[in-house]
Amino acid sequence: MAPTDRRNGTDGDTSGSAVDPQPDADDPITRWVNRAISTAPWRILAAFLLLTVLFAGGISGIEQQAGSDQFTEDVEESQALEDMQEEFESNSRDSGGSTATLFISDDRNVLSKPVLLRVLDAQDRLETEPRLRVEQTGSPASNIARQIDPTATTAEAQRRAIERASVREIESAIRRADETDSLGPVSEDFSPAGPDASVMQVFVSYDVPASAGTSDVSEIQFETVEIVEEVEGFESGENVVVFADAILEDEILDLLTDTAIIVFPTAVFLILFFLVIAYRDPIDLALGIVSLVMTLVWTFGFMGYANIPFSDSMVTVFPLLLAVGIDFGIHTINRYREERSHGASIDKAMSLTTTQLTAAFLIVTLTTVFSFAANLTSSLQSTREFGIVSAFGILFTFLIFGIFLPAGKIVADRLRAESRIPQFGSSPIGSEGSILGTVLPIGAKAAAIAPAVILISALVLGAAGGAYGSGVDTEFSQEAFFPDQERIEQYGALPGPLAPSEYTFMQVLDRLENDFGEGFVGSVTVYIDDPDVRSDMALRDIDRALQSTPEALESSDRRANADSIIGVMNNHAAEDPEFAQLVERSDATGDGIPDRNVDQVYAELQDSPRSDEAATYLTADRRATRIQYTVNVDAEQDEITTAAQSIANSMELDAVATGDLVVNQVVIDQITESSIRSLFVAFFLTGAFLMIAYWWLESRAIYGVINLIPILVTVGVLAGSMRYLGISLTPINAPILGVSIGLGVDYTVHFMHRFVDEFDSGRDVHAALLVTARGTGGALTGSMITTVTGLGTLYLALIPLIQDFGLLLALGVLYAYLASILILPSTIVIWHGMDPAIQTIVKTITDRTLAFRS
Repeated sequence: MAPTDRRNGTDGDTSGSAVDPQPDADDPITRWVNRAISTAPWRILAAFLLLTVLFAGGISGIEQQAGSDQFTEDVEESQALEDMQEEFESNSRDSGGSTATLFISDDRNVLSKPVLLRVLDAQDRLETEPRLRVEQTGSPASNIARQIDPTATTAEAQRRAIERASVREIESAIRRADETDSLGPVSEDFSPAGPDASVMQVFVSYDVPASAGTSDVSEIQFETVEIVEEVEGFESGENVVVFADAILEDEILDLLTDTAIIVFPTAVFLILFFLVIAYRDPIDLALGIVSLVMTLVWTFGFMGYANIPFSDSMVTVFPLLLAVGIDFGIHTINRYREERSHGASIDKAMSLTTTQLTAAFLIVTLTTVFSFAANLTSSLQSTREFGIVSAFGILFTFLIFGIFLPAGKIVADRLRAESRIPQFGSSPIGSEGSILGTVLPIGAKAAAIAPAVILISALVLGAAGGAYGSGVDTEFSQEAFFPDQERIEQYGALPGPLAPSEYTFMQVLDRLENDFGEGFVGSVTVYIDDPDVRSDMALRDIDRALQSTPEALESSDRRANADSIIGVMNNHAAEDPEFAQLVERSDATGDGIPDRNVDQVYAELQDSPRSDEAATYLTADRRATRIQYTVNVDAEQDEITTAAQSIANSMELDAVATGDLVVNQVVIDQITESSIRSLFVAFFLTGAFLMIAYWWLESRAIYGVINLIPILVTVGVLAGSMRYLGISLTPINAPILGVSIGLGVDYTVHFMHRFVDEFDSGRDVHAALLVTARGTGGALTGSMITTVTGLGTLYLALIPLIQDFGLLLALGVLYAYLASILILPSTIVIWHGMDPAIQTIVKTITDRTLAFRS
């Protein structure tokens, strides 16, 4: 005998029929979805597959973007830095210009005769290879050779000089070069007594045309590595490390590719493993996987059509979409199986499922869209693009899992019924009597005993976590994108295509910091781009900027330690009496700073023997100049940036503080501002929409407020965990607090909506919570385990920033799950246990906040 349908008391037809009476949904969207799924499932499948083909066409248009540059595109200080570099590089040469630095090391002595000969041999090969267009090379080996033979101007001649010299003569030449500060860059362990050192730097300058593209420069610099390796005894990555911009850019893209190669297959494997456990049926599993693939294709295609590049930030979008898609899929299949287990027919079971879930899916989708779209308020373009792609991706997820998957399930089960294909695991997760069904109601049972204690404890925990997390650090730098050498070596043991590329950037950084006592801190520069640079007031304005001496900048004799066109002018005046007279005639106040005939002073400098030095601080058209300040090593980065900005703002000329250090600090400030703003915007939009949705669907706006309480706890605990784990706020994880709201809503809405459905069917609060905890709680558990595992694979990424974001996302999902299972039941019980008079007052207040209430 067929089981009785618990909804309408009729016998359940297990085969299903398209003409079964369908339960009436309360909202028009759900009614339309129900009707379309039950009456035209094949048309839905065809339409969605056609759309997938169309979206797939956009994938080929996706470009890659990686590294710190993606976060500085809209930063004024970064644009000023690019303009300044372009102005002064083109000012110094007619070619496009490019350079590379070689770090040559030898554990015994890099200044020994055999090593010096190898270095000069490499320089000679580079200078005489026509394809490389090497303009010149330079090194301590060259400088030592010129001490021996001043007429040796080429690498070949310098090599002959070293080859003919005795060891005693070479040692004497090294000491003379050291005494005259002309030895060149050698490591800090240099000892004149030896003389010996472990590392030296070799500079290579290329004369490439200004029209040369990035790929052309990159090809030249990579060929430089190959030629140096031709010298016997030199091996790239071992005793020779080459650093150049093109190589750095290529390594940054390799990092993104290697991360995808490692993370995506691992995520797919683990997700498949847990989906097999959750679905336990090959047909349902295939349907879920197809839906997930379609979600990714649609989102990738959208990125291609919208010209949004695939960047470091986008790596995190796709696990997020998989997380929501997995959640929707498991909820749909699990809920459908619940109805089938109670005797409902195929069509009726799916209609009951979509009636209960479509509204929940829609609420989850729109609130998650709001939390992601809140990133559009960010001043960082990469964060805004993250918000756009993730918001559209969530909408695609809703359409595919809310319409396509149910239609596919109906088609599959109808065909299965007609062909007698056996069913496999068809029982719902968390069914009564199972181990999970025994564990999941813990929160509901605790809510019946001490709901106030649980809720107050949770709120205190969330507040403490938020207060502690407010002190989290913020970080932004190029090196933050690169893993340490130990991690690279660990991954290097992976087989075949999984093994990562070779990376030299961290080796270069280690060389600079450990051997030369410097790092990529960058310079602090005030860049002045103003036609009035040629006016009579310009030099006086620059001189006033030099007299400004904030504590963060080095100073002496009440003047900043800085280099500028005024320094070039003073040096030339000390050497050329005629020029000194011009300066004196042009100085009306007698302070040594010309305040008339300034443009003539510039012209004389540009025609003088110091023209090259002048070109460092003044452009050929005399419309731009710059002041380079020495930084106080004890000052903090934000203090240095503030000092440089205050100088630029105080100038009459149009000036901007710039340099790597300034750009990094500005981005750090924007990260903090964006994170806080997106959190508040996401919370406000999510709260408002939840109240509207529950008022519209259930006439209970207060349920929207109840949904937010566990989410607040989740955000607070996540912020505290971030600081406790030592994870800094970065451009990639800046959206995490806003995103955690969307992730939290995903769990609380499903739980709340199921509770309302059970409560309105006649059960009391506690009975409704028990049914919800077992039914929806089982789906939430399967979704949580799969999602945490999938997001957790981001921790395997080579890029440290993506590792951290993956860990935070996984923790956010886990906290949201625990909050919905443990905290939400007590919140619901407290609300329903309140005095009716208080309930009426609160309900009136919340309802009246909705301006469009009828």
